[in-house]
Amino acid sequence: MDAAHHRKIELQAPEDLSYLVANVRRAAAAHVNQAFPPVDGARGGDDELRTRIEELVDEYIAKTFALAAPNLSINGLPVEPSQLLPTFGGAPGSSEGEEGDPARPEVVYEPFDARKRQRVEELTREEEDLLRDIALLKRGVPAAAAAAWAEAACRGVRDDEEALAAVSARLASPPGSGVAGEGGGAAEGVVGGGGGGSVLSEDDDVAGLLERQGDVERTYEGAVCGLGRLKREMPAVVARMERAKAAGEYVVTK
Repeated sequence: MDAAHHRKIELQAPEDLSYLVANVRRAAAAHVNQAFPPVDGARGGDDELRTRIEELVDEYIAKTFALAAPNLSINGLPVEPSQLLPTFGGAPGSSEGEEGDPARPEVVYEPFDARKRQRVEELTREEEDLLRDIALLKRGVPAAAAAAWAEAACRGVRDDEEALAAVSARLASPPGSGVAGEGGGAAEGVVGGGGGGSVLSEDDDVAGLLERQGDVERTYEGAVCGLGRLKREMPAVVARMERAKAAGEYVVTK
């Protein structure tokens, strides 16, 4: 059957391949030590038989992974022969590969834990859900906040207009006041007019009768100050923008 029809063994990172090779070499070294225990006092190549066996075992492991390389993929990419060479620095248990460089720390791979992998998948799904919620909030919250603010502003303006209209009506036609004379104006009978109800005079604080008058004045003053500051800073901002535009055009053209 054609090899293209077989699914390759998928690895996530080159460290996974190093982990597999290290496990195989560790198991081979354990079997070699069991069959040929190290001789007391022997160092390096003193035990020629053991050294030769270690070389043959290491060569066998290297050939096995080299033949299996076409059937492996790392993160969807084929395994290159150069990725196998660093994993075969020496024979299993020999001083050339693992203990040749004392300054190089020994790499120990943690065994695969299905619970940790499941936890990682759960956290990934949770992150995706949070990102989806954030996207939904970005689409809906600004519009809702703008609509709520516009409604509150319209309500405030409407309340102010109603209060101003009520005060104006009370000033224009005070209750119980008659005409001050033949053909006289109604405004002349405001002060001291008879009848029940409150009567406003020209000396009354009309502004104090409006609700939130202080807030309105402070907001207006803040808006005026902001416009003045914007008017002062606008030429400098325009000048910087023109200089940046000229610099960008120079970089693009040159």
